[in-house]
Amino acid sequence: MGVEETIGVTETASIPKQRGEQLLDHAVRYAEERHWDVFAGTWLESADGRELCSCGAQDCPAPGAHATVKDWAALATGSAVQVRRIWAKRPEASILLPTGRTFDALDVPDSAGFLALARLERMERTLGPVALTPDHRMLFFVLPGAGAKVPDLVRKLGWSPESIDLVARGEGEYVPAPPTRFGGRGAVQWARRPTPANRWLPDTEELIAALAYACGREVAADRDRRSS
Repeated sequence: MGVEETIGVTETASIPKQRGEQLLDHAVRYAEERHWDVFAGTWLESADGRELCSCGAQDCPAPGAHATVKDWAALATGSAVQVRRIWAKRPEASILLPTGRTFDALDVPDSAGFLALARLERMERTLGPVALTPDHRMLFFVLPGAGAKVPDLVRKLGWSPESIDLVARGEGEYVPAPPTRFGGRGAVQWARRPTPANRWLPDTEELIAALAYACGREVAADRDRRSS
């Protein structure tokens, strides 16, 4: 999927347009090359000069990027044939990836994520793909099982899990995949693209210290801003 790249903290990444053929091609590659299950979510529709979620909710929290049914897990497939069939019927549908199967995702604010990413790269730690969402979150892909490990690991590092904004996305959840676009916010993109070099994902333990430290710094900085 191209040469591995990291988006720098100050770099403005190009926002891919959400074209039907792009979404189909990306969804197929996720299934074929990464062996990830995928399923089609909602999409954006133009109405009165605005882009609204196909779900019809005026106050949709993730317009164009959430599941269409409660039993979405049963719709997820790793078959490229099925993926082509699904997006042929609904080419504008968002690409959603179930967590808790081939990977989990450590979800942090993007400011903390960039700090942790730079630190992990300096330490030459093994990293998997890292996604950047338009609502200012970063998703670090790790081996499944993160949800059960994160609270205890964070406590051992001296932080309260409730006090820092570090969330493990695991079984029963999903994350949006590039180039899915959130209404009015831009597109999901890769801070570190999936490549043959990062096919083998790190375990949560390999990333948690850098991520918890970065999230803790964010909490402290926010507290200082409020008190000044």
